[in-house]
Amino acid sequence: MSDDLIRAHNALQREYFGQRIKKTMLPERTPYVLRQVAEVVRVGGLLPGERVLDVGCGMGRHAFLLAEQGLEVEGLELSPFLVEKLRQFDGGRYRLSVYCADLHQVPEFLHGRYDAVVGFFVLHHLADLARSLQSVAQLLRDGGRAVFLEPNPKNPLFYLQVLVTPGMRWVAEKGMLRMRRSVLEEACQSAGLRLAALSRYGFFPPFLANKPWGQRLERRLESVKAWGAFLPFQLLLAVKDDPVQRP
Repeated sequence: MSDDLIRAHNALQREYFGQRIKKTMLPERTPYVLRQVAEVVRVGGLLPGERVLDVGCGMGRHAFLLAEQGLEVEGLELSPFLVEKLRQFDGGRYRLSVYCADLHQVPEFLHGRYDAVVGFFVLHHLADLARSLQSVAQLLRDGGRAVFLEPNPKNPLFYLQVLVTPGMRWVAEKGMLRMRRSVLEEACQSAGLRLAALSRYGFFPPFLANKPWGQRLERRLESVKAWGAFLPFQLLLAVKDDPVQRP
């Protein structure tokens, strides 16, 4: 994809996240959001003391919770508006380093800096998936991991959500159609990453998943193999293999 097309796409995304759905991105500590962080930590095998970059960190909703787990968290965000909001919410408590930059072309001084790169619902908003994952590979140290939480395109409720939720627009969300295993695997391979795992979880929207009975029922429903392929959330784990350990 040309740089001009990427710039046009990025301008749309800045406007979308800066003005349209900012209320839904506020940092919060709910069971729904806490589980998102817990699943990414589990799948990525993230350990206290590791340096982690949260790409598309927004207002810090997930970055703050990751920092509370003892991870050395930094953020990368395209929107200056959201970077400023994150710093306001941080208020000096976490003192996160946040870089306002485009994942399609990350600053060279960040190359090879991170044990892990994570992202929460960011991949499907990117203009060029393969080029973005190439940047992720550059950000990682050898042996590093990338973990992304994304919508499952096989789940019809996401399309309904876009249709009925004020502020959400298909033009900004249609990238979810690319979140198929075949597309992700090809993009990872072209970036020099190995797709190590793709798993799914979840069942309920936040207003149900935040209730104690909803959490218990959700775990039971997740265990039903018949609809495992349609569970709403996908967890992608990609690894940058250490060349010394390659066969």
